[in-house]
Amino acid sequence: MASFFYRLRADERVRFLVVGGFNTVFAYALFALFELTLDGHYLLSLLLSYAIATVVAFVLHRRVTFSRSGRHKLITDFFRFESVHIGLLALNAALLPVLVEIVGWPSLVAQAAIVSVTAVMSYLLHKFFSFRRAHPPAHAAA
Repeated sequence: MASFFYRLRADERVRFLVVGGFNTVFAYALFALFELTLDGHYLLSLLLSYAIATVVAFVLHRRVTFSRSGRHKLITDFFRFESVHIGLLALNAALLPVLVEIVGWPSLVAQAAIVSVTAVMSYLLHKFFSFRRAHPPAHAAA
């Protein structure tokens, strides 16, 4: 049984699901909290929840999901990470008014739908862009 849990913990996709799942719930809870307290200003709620949740997501993904630590490439990782999230935020900010104003969905339902799509995009972009590392040349290992 212990080896089963070790294999799960060793799988980057599982770590991403756990960290990403936590952060998605955290960000959505912040969005809902701001949405309820800011009287329906859903774009402001989106920006505020984004600002807080991306910092938490960066730390957790860098340390847990993709197992990067220390100062090595910290700034590079952060800027890559933020560029992914800014792109996803732009997509979210474009889709949210469409779903709320045109389609007529409640903002909390629209945000939940958008997050389910951007979560998959987030994993792929972070894996292959934000936290990618160049592989050493084959002759270097010999």
